[in-house]
Amino acid sequence: MAKIGKEERKKIIMDTALKLFAKRGFYEVTIADIAKELNMSVGNLYNYFSSKEALAKELILYISKILGNRIREINLEKISSKEKIKKIVEFYFQTSCERPELIDYFLRVYLSHKEVFKNGCEGMICVSPFVTEIMIFLEEGVRNGELRDQDFFTAFGLFMGYLGGMVFLKGEGMLPNDLKFYMEDISENIYRALSI
Repeated sequence: MAKIGKEERKKIIMDTALKLFAKRGFYEVTIADIAKELNMSVGNLYNYFSSKEALAKELILYISKILGNRIREINLEKISSKEKIKKIVEFYFQTSCERPELIDYFLRVYLSHKEVFKNGCEGMICVSPFVTEIMIFLEEGVRNGELRDQDFFTAFGLFMGYLGGMVFLKGEGMLPNDLKFYMEDISENIYRALSI
């Protein structure tokens, strides 16, 4: 069996922690629980993360990079802002279905437990890879004459609040249909709210 490198082991730890947090809740899961799930000693896990709070911060940065990298790819495509919105909505919903723990962590841990993310993760610091790409998308849309020039937080809140709200409702079992059913209408609504 091939030996796993430190970065690959770190990724395995983060993926395992995300799944446990999504299943049982952030405060219910201990470092010992994560170590046990991985058949790893607690001491060895501390070689990767000095505390649960350090792991929590690393997780939100990890998620932000995954989301940001995909949105960067969409931003680089030579398509209209309307088409980019549709692709971002599709990607976000697809991620929430294929890797629900990523979006769940963002919605249920990061946004709900600010006390965990103080001391180095305040504001948008730990989500900057993702937020930056949304900012680039909005700025390019304005520059191209497709989107209205408006306050970033207003536009960001509209876009991500809509997506996060729908994923949250789906996760709570409140939507009668799959997220794909709503994708066209949501994309169109976001575009209309942001466009000139």
